[in-house]
Amino acid sequence: MDVSSVGSLSTALSQSMTGDAVSTLVLKKAMNIQEQNAMQLLQAVPQAPSNPSHLGNKIDVKA
Repeated sequence: MDVSSVGSLSTALSQSMTGDAVSTLVLKKAMNIQEQNAMQLLQAVPQAPSNPSHLGNKIDVKA
């Protein structure tokens, strides 16, 4: 193996590592945006009114 191939291999590895780092950063940012959107959707859901305490206490299971 000659010296020039080691240099090109090193350059290719460095570019690959940089590309992986950029991809990971973009993925993290996308996940953060999705998390924020999901939280906004959950906060936008109206709260269900609570039923009176006497509802749901008696169920006819012999039907």
